Amino acid sequence: MTVTGAPVRLSDEYQGRAGEILARLQALYPKLIDLSLDRLRALLARLGHPERQLPPVIHVAGTNGKGSTCANLRAIAEAAGWRAHVMTSPHLVSVVERFRVAGTLVSEDALIDVLEEIERVNDGAPITVFEVLTAAGFLLFARTPADLAIIEVGLGGRLDATNVIPHPAACIITPISRDHEAFLGDTLEAIAYEKAGIIKQGIPVICASQPPEVLAVVEKQARGLQAPLWRLGHEVGVQDSAEGLRYRDPLGPLDLPRPGLLGVHQVENATLAVAGLRASGLPLSETAWAGIARTSWPARLQRLTGNLSRQLPPDWELWLDGGHNPGAGIALAATLSQWKDRPLHLIVGMKQSKDARGFINPLLSLAETTQAVSEPGQHLALNVDEIIQASGGRAVAGPTILAALTRLRAQGGPAARVVLCGSLYLAGVALAQDGTHPV
Repeated sequence: MTVTGAPVRLSDEYQGRAGEILARLQALYPKLIDLSLDRLRALLARLGHPERQLPPVIHVAGTNGKGSTCANLRAIAEAAGWRAHVMTSPHLVSVVERFRVAGTLVSEDALIDVLEEIERVNDGAPITVFEVLTAAGFLLFARTPADLAIIEVGLGGRLDATNVIPHPAACIITPISRDHEAFLGDTLEAIAYEKAGIIKQGIPVICASQPPEVLAVVEKQARGLQAPLWRLGHEVGVQDSAEGLRYRDPLGPLDLPRPGLLGVHQVENATLAVAGLRASGLPLSETAWAGIARTSWPARLQRLTGNLSRQLPPDWELWLDGGHNPGAGIALAATLSQWKDRPLHLIVGMKQSKDARGFINPLLSLAETTQAVSEPGQHLALNVDEIIQASGGRAVAGPTILAALTRLRAQGGPAARVVLCGSLYLAGVALAQDGTHPV
């Protein structure tokens, strides 16, 4: 599946020597997105097939909650004393965030060495930037011993570069909703077909709660591949209380702590991680499940306490969330609707091509004010006027994060809560401005 257009602006996402290498490689095949596996398979063959030399893999696809689910998987593994590789995307501030090698973020020098090796071995063949980064992750992981590899799909699943993994220990499909429709299709069934493409013959798959038409697609794919299917709300259940979670699956019940990540939707993400590891058959100790209470993941209802928060009155709170599609807007609204102890103000910035109206609409009625922003360093930022239009004229121009915070401070009022949301790329800019390291 190919979509052409303006090339990815690498200057926005990648800097330094790594960015220079990726820019050279991108020039070999300057397409925005091209979902295909052939180019990467050819490159991996020339690299000695590192994707076949990984520890047990948990492969995670879906629309919302992939990153949080991966963070829970890592927290459980680390609570068990395991060394875990993790590959996620996109990064927020630095490309090194995408690769955690045996529990430690890759160094810039180590990543540059691998990128230079890939550039040399690729020898001028067409290749996309995401394919290069995926190959880099596989090389890094194959060369460092670990007990588990957690791999997040970049876009879709069936033709995503990460789907060259031959035999994962388990697959997880998080909630599916409309997003990336230009690449994945304009119906939920079409999008679900692409996401369910990570399911492999006989490999256990865990599926989040889904709309009926989505679940039907996943069930058909799993049935055709004889893949054991655990569905949340069916084979897997969870009861949430102030004391913790009461979890059950075909292997029996567990008592779990409440998730460390905030938001009502994080119960499901933690449950997916637990179920994925249980279904995989990997030998985890009973104490490992307590790891979900220590899970952290940047820009998922993260409270900021640095430079940006100091632009507000001292008794105000500033929160950051990277959700950016209609499903994420609904999930964020479900949590914010419970935060009734103080007034809410929204600052929204979004990426081009996203459904701004679908994201903003569930949130508008919860906020006293909504401001639209677009930062100069924000990758493919949607302009402020389009965000205002998507809000039905209820938002006003920030037009930047600092200007929006300054306006809120000047207007005063009782202690309030400000939520900065709408884009992971905006979140990266915000973290840099706040002086908060994202990981």
